[in-house]
Amino acid sequence: MIKKSFSAFGLLLLGVLSQAQEIKFEEYDLPNGMHVILHQDNKAPVVTTAVMYHVGAKDEIANRTGFAHFFEHLLFEGTPNIKRGEWMKIVGANGGTNNANTTDDRTYYYETFPSNNLQLGLWMESERLRHPVINQIGVDTQNEVVKEEKRMRVDNQPYGNIMKAIKTGLFKKHPYKNTTIGEMEDLDSAKLEEFLTFFKKYYVPNNATLVVAGDFKKEETKKLIDTYFASIPKGAPIVRNLPQEDPITKETVMTFTDPNIQLPAYLYTYRTPSDKTRDSKVLDMISSYLSNGKSSVLYKKLVDQDKKALQVQAINLGEEDYSVFAFFAIPLGTTTEATLRSDIDAEIKKLQTTLISEEDFQKLQNQFENQFVNANSSIQGIASSLATYHVLQGDANLINKEIEIYRNITREDIRDVAKKYLNSNQRVIINYLPEKK
Repeated sequence: MIKKSFSAFGLLLLGVLSQAQEIKFEEYDLPNGMHVILHQDNKAPVVTTAVMYHVGAKDEIANRTGFAHFFEHLLFEGTPNIKRGEWMKIVGANGGTNNANTTDDRTYYYETFPSNNLQLGLWMESERLRHPVINQIGVDTQNEVVKEEKRMRVDNQPYGNIMKAIKTGLFKKHPYKNTTIGEMEDLDSAKLEEFLTFFKKYYVPNNATLVVAGDFKKEETKKLIDTYFASIPKGAPIVRNLPQEDPITKETVMTFTDPNIQLPAYLYTYRTPSDKTRDSKVLDMISSYLSNGKSSVLYKKLVDQDKKALQVQAINLGEEDYSVFAFFAIPLGTTTEATLRSDIDAEIKKLQTTLISEEDFQKLQNQFENQFVNANSSIQGIASSLATYHVLQGDANLINKEIEIYRNITREDIRDVAKKYLNSNQRVIINYLPEKK
């Protein structure tokens, strides 16, 4: 009884905290189509300037994979006003930090400066968009950088090609079948004109969202934004007509080998709906219930109690067009793939036929309340969230509203969504095995 009361109090407290931390922002469009989001918070003298471009690996053409990620590197090469190799030096010399990252769906750049350098951040991002230097020297240099990154993070990393295996198994038509980092032979074969064409198509104001978050004066900032960005010409409208996947109606098995591992891994993978859907949020909760933490269902059973697995995880990878739900397990000792599959299937069956306990459901709700608060606990986090919600889900205010979606998910929803998507005839089994010497 005391435990239940404490849980209820904890949920109430977190609810109060999340309400108190409502993120206020203003958004508008420039005449050239650039979307602007301003979040003013003057508690600390820092400001983040960020631009998210709605271009990712899925926008690449056949035999030219890796372009979106390549531009994440290439657009630090410089501009007519920022000499080659000077970008990071300028940021560091002015007390700032910066970075960029790419996914299948978008590319994101940001700088965080002391607030007195807001103008510098806006100028640098406008320089990146207005007239970056894209020449053969930069392409050749960054090609070597990307190759080294691929060697370190993928090719020479144990289990580094897990995502490639999953994508190959689940996607046959949609460009999600390719990895974000791409294939090096595609980049090696690409001509300079192709990089220039990619930039001209996707790096345009009407495909970009600018976020300024932190300590700034709103009217002054709007004037600076107008000065640096409004005169950049609007690009041609971007039309996407990507191929759709046929439903998976029969269980298939594939084998993928990795020279960097000694222990096999087994994956049970399902193609699930877009991250924009409510069902995807339910699948988030299902993955947390099954494998988030040492007290989760699969960890407790397969790793802790039965000692059948060295590692086990259920992951929901939400993306704009489709998502991926995957179970990943490394067997311990003489445990077979069939045994792991049987035990995982038994837990899926329980989800599909029996409501999870009230106590477990309360724990899930608490976890998601915590995640919501933590995701927006920094200026950088808020800037990223605002950009992501606008670009990929079409509603920046989900930074405040999305938690309500999770709060309104019921135990019955968890049962019904598991029954809808996590069936054996809807999956691809991947035997991820050591490569024989």
